[in-house]
Amino acid sequence: MHVVVIGQGYVGLPLAVHAAEAGHRVVAYDTNTSKVKQLSVGETYIDDIPSDRIRRLLESGSLLPTADERDIPPYDVAVIAVPTPLTDGVPDLSHVESAAATLGRSLRHGAAVVLESTTYPGTTRNCVGGLLQQHSGLTAGEDFHLGFSPERTDPGNPHWHLANTPKLVAGIDQASLDFLSSFYRTFVDHVVPVSGCEEAEYAKLLENTFRHVNIALVNEMAAVAHDLGIDAWESLDAAATKPFGFMKFTPGPGVGGHCLPVDPQYLSWHSRRTLGRRSKFIELADEVNADRPLHVVRRITQTLNSKKRAVNGARVLLLGLSYKKNVRDTRESPALPIIRDLVRLGGDVQVADPHVPTGTEIPGLPTHGVTRVKCEPSALSSSDLTVLLTDHDSFDYAAVAAHSTWVLDCRRRLPALEHVEYL
Repeated sequence: MHVVVIGQGYVGLPLAVHAAEAGHRVVAYDTNTSKVKQLSVGETYIDDIPSDRIRRLLESGSLLPTADERDIPPYDVAVIAVPTPLTDGVPDLSHVESAAATLGRSLRHGAAVVLESTTYPGTTRNCVGGLLQQHSGLTAGEDFHLGFSPERTDPGNPHWHLANTPKLVAGIDQASLDFLSSFYRTFVDHVVPVSGCEEAEYAKLLENTFRHVNIALVNEMAAVAHDLGIDAWESLDAAATKPFGFMKFTPGPGVGGHCLPVDPQYLSWHSRRTLGRRSKFIELADEVNADRPLHVVRRITQTLNSKKRAVNGARVLLLGLSYKKNVRDTRESPALPIIRDLVRLGGDVQVADPHVPTGTEIPGLPTHGVTRVKCEPSALSSSDLTVLLTDHDSFDYAAVAAHSTWVLDCRRRLPALEHVEYL
């Protein structure tokens, strides 16, 4: 089939590649011309999709990267996989609206449009459907199919990827559900039909809110344990031996990426707007997790003070810039507010991250007071404090333990040593 994927980020690019490898002819559309240029020469910018896969598809002609709307043909299936950020705490659907308008101008009878971007219930039917009808003159459910299939991307996960992760699929009617289920089955092992778009939209928010709340809980438990002189990590390991009624989450310096800092707030905002009801768990979880970078800075300050050093003038080496291990994604990374606070306090901040190339434009990263370095013995030994923020597998942890003066390990990757303390 002729397939269009709008948005070539961590959701859209893998989907475009898998669809093309399944035999579909795919237009990979993105308004970011830099991304399109990279894809056009077979270069990846996502760790989970190697360049050789892109090059093979380019050579076969089954994948066309473009930023030109004129390259969008009359399609059989179009997928919207664009960002849905928050702007001043309010959901920003401008990218979704733009994509729907673009697709509406090429929409034909019998085609299908599916939204994968995370949003609040009703967006597929009301926002996307309304714009498609407005720009095409066609009627959803009568002239074209419409549905929602939430992305379940977990960047850097070596076990679960697009093809083997169960795929929720919903349509505005049975015909839309059947059509879209057939499409996804061409490259996804297990499709899970959901009766309505609103239920599928809510399921996605539930998934991420569950994680957000439980991470907040364990972050707070870890902070209390530290103040009580208790090893929170050992307690977590002990609790995790229970074969029922417990799911292990681990503390860290904060949450980041495109999901946890954003998606639960979509539900909270929608609940306040439509029902006049506060989502107290979500609001409290967001407060706890948002405070974690500041908590790390406080711990850094305390550790340096115990060594008779102030942050001002101290050299602090941060290991990790991305929001999670083994990926290059720095969106909403807790490392960024930590860096900003340390620079503001006068620290000599050095950052090592093998997954984030030097020279990468990183919104929120200070332009002064930060030096990019490699995680090498010289950088480790010359720092007053090493802080492990992101536990990339490629870090040499034996060298970190051997050459660091003192370590604050926010991920419990290092063994319990005299000069290592855990967050």
